[in-house]
Amino acid sequence: MRRMFIVAGRVVRQLLRNPRFLVLSVAAPLIIVYFLKIFFDTLPPTFDVARYAVPVAAFLVHFLAFLLCAISLVQERTAGTLERMFINGFLRTEIIAGYVLGFLGLATFQAVAGLTEAIWLFELDYDEVTLVTLFVVVWLLAIASVMLGIFVSTFARHEGQVFPFVPLIIVPSVFLSGLLVDVDELPAWAGWLGHAFPLFWANDVIQEVIESGWTLDDVQRSLAVLVGYSVVLLLLASLTLRETE
Repeated sequence: MRRMFIVAGRVVRQLLRNPRFLVLSVAAPLIIVYFLKIFFDTLPPTFDVARYAVPVAAFLVHFLAFLLCAISLVQERTAGTLERMFINGFLRTEIIAGYVLGFLGLATFQAVAGLTEAIWLFELDYDEVTLVTLFVVVWLLAIASVMLGIFVSTFARHEGQVFPFVPLIIVPSVFLSGLLVDVDELPAWAGWLGHAFPLFWANDVIQEVIESGWTLDDVQRSLAVLVGYSVVLLLLASLTLRETE
């Protein structure tokens, strides 16, 4: 446990030493959400803004948390930091858990900032329970994205090898998760494939809670799957993390 907090503290200190990285990682989704508002304002009044505003904000958090975490961990490997940790007796689970804990604060801030801006800009009116549930699901999606970034980073030898995973994993999730169109309108195989992406389960919860009359029973299955997704990726990353290149 102590070593896990040592790794987490190192990650936090590294993030704080790079303020440009922090500002861009938070400002980027806010700017894109603002451009999304400008685009939605050009659409007819009958367009259902609520159907897309929060899900798109959740996707932006998902994408950036995945990309930033994957690149950062690859940089740690190429710099020899991971190898030194293994030499000093750190276990794979301690290293992975430490990185997750270290990036958790950034992912939480991204989730709060992105969701708050979307609700404010699009003037969405939800009760307190719905707002808390939306934050929880976006936050869980951010954690799953961090886990996914850590897992993907184990297959990359340098930062450039992370980017091919974007069109392989992140972009398909936009089309197969129900973000743009309902999954029922997709071919059966595409609908089943969409279940493999964390964005599918997050969007499923979001679409439920923005409708009136929802209950916890309506979303607990998707929330449980989203948590399970993170746990499975944590275990896989711990098993595939290489000690040396």
